[in-house]
Order: sequence, then structure tokens, then C-alpha cells
Amino acid sequence: MHRVEIRYHRPPDRLDVFHQQLVVDRPDCKVTLHEDTPLPEPLQVGATRIYEPGAPIVWFVFPDAWHDVGRFHLEDGTFTGYYVNLIIPVDIQEAVWTMYDLCLDLWVDPSGGYVVLDQDEFDEAVDRGWIDGKTARRARQELEALTAGIDDESWPPEIVHSHDLARVRRLAAG
Repeated sequence: MHRVEIRYHRPPDRLDVFHQQLVVDRPDCKVTLHEDTPLPEPLQVGATRIYEPGAPIVWFVFPDAWHDVGRFHLEDGTFTGYYVNLIIPVDIQEAVWTMYDLCLDLWVDPSGGYVVLDQDEFDEAVDRGWIDGKTARRARQELEALTAGIDDESWPPEIVHSHDLARVRRLAAG
């Protein structure tokens, strides 16, 4: 497969650009591998470390969905859980993908427990008009659907389970 450029827009006017290896390219799901992710500090949810600098992330992008999913790991490859970004559905143009972050995230630990993250950032973005009312309502609906799916154990999709770090690294190696 080839590399893709992710142009990730965050309100109000921040742009981050990431380069990732595309390892699965299906109409319903794209899977990328981001080795050595450039996040400068460890991430924690509560007292639990979910990510360390330099750790790999396996990303799942569903072209029509209002979210993407990252399988997060520690630097040694230990799986820590799923990080869900609520986004406007991705615009895929060949090897350049454009995403718009909606400032609302969800952390799902391996046992299925979850925590809504960045609610305050989402509320601020809505209050300041960086996210319009219609989009905000759609983001809230998506969050409700995701948490309902976690509660009834119909989420995450099978491809997120089956494409763990070891499998994705094998696919990336060809």
C-alpha cells in the first residue's frame, strides 16, 4: 500500500499534518499505521497511561462516519484501548485526507469501560461558534450511538478487533 497525508483541522484554526501508511483500503474502512506518533507527552485518562511518545497507533477511518478510531499502545506495543475522535466525515482525495475535529472524544478501555473526553473543549467551540449548532447536534447523536453500541457490546466493529498492531505491522511490511 502507500502513504497518506492526513490534514487534521482543529477549531478554531489549527492544522496538523500527519503521514501514515495505508494498510487496508476498503470502501467501508481504511486502516492506517502511524509509527512513532509525534505526541510530545504521555497521555493519561484518570490514573491510567494510555499512550507514550513514540508509540504506534493503528487508525480506522470509516468514510461516512462521524468518528474515527485509534487503537492506542504504549511504547513497548502494549494495547491500552480505543481513542475515538468525533469528526466531520473525512474527505478522501487520493493520498490526501482532510479531517475536521469536533473537539469531543471518547476513551474506551479494553474491558469496555468508557469516558467522554474534552466535553469542555466541545462546549467552548460551540459557544464561540467554531462548531455550528447543526454539527454540534450531529456530534452529540454520534456520541450517543457510540456509547449505546459499547453498552450493548455491538461496538467496536469487527475490523477494529481483528486488525491489532501485530497484524497491521505484518500488512505494512507486505
